[in-house]
Amino acid sequence: MAARPHRIGQYVRVGDHVTVRTMSRDEFGAMRELSIAAFGAGHAPDIGQLLDALHTSWAWDDELCFVAEDDGELIGHVLYTHAILDAPRRLQDVLLLSPVGVRPDRQQQGVGSELINTSLAVLRQRREPLVFLEGNPDYYRRFGFVQANDLGFTAPSVRIPATAFMVQLLPAYEPWMAGALTYPDAFWRVDAVGLRDE
Repeated sequence: MAARPHRIGQYVRVGDHVTVRTMSRDEFGAMRELSIAAFGAGHAPDIGQLLDALHTSWAWDDELCFVAEDDGELIGHVLYTHAILDAPRRLQDVLLLSPVGVRPDRQQQGVGSELINTSLAVLRQRREPLVFLEGNPDYYRRFGFVQANDLGFTAPSVRIPATAFMVQLLPAYEPWMAGALTYPDAFWRVDAVGLRDE
């Protein structure tokens, strides 16, 4: 069972040495290096450029960047940024999960799952009603994500496969919240939306 935090920023015991917590402002460089290593050199889009663009954008929120730490070393992270849902009633602030990464030598050990489970427990205490992502449905269904199109949401790009466009409803969700998701401009500037033909 995943550890459940009581408030944002609190350390959460995950294992004998691993904790999941919000990232400190002075750890951005270390988190960026970890993410580049997790995705590998030459990954498209460039994860470092994406993180830089998000970090300086309106979508960034220090409380939405979570890291896994083992004996003082960062071994994983998951980032949520603000996005906009163009709902018929009004524009709605929502969240976008991207990216999530684990240091190569710590992959396949449950660190990514703990990061996602623990961070989602924190998000359930916030005011945002929805978390969107584009990713592998076989992986993300285990965390409660479902296909977004089935609930009346429209992806921000035709290049996002319908099965990969996913959403999780948080406690603040209301049935009128449907419509088109709009990504932060940082994702577009580094071409990190959907799939491109090789």
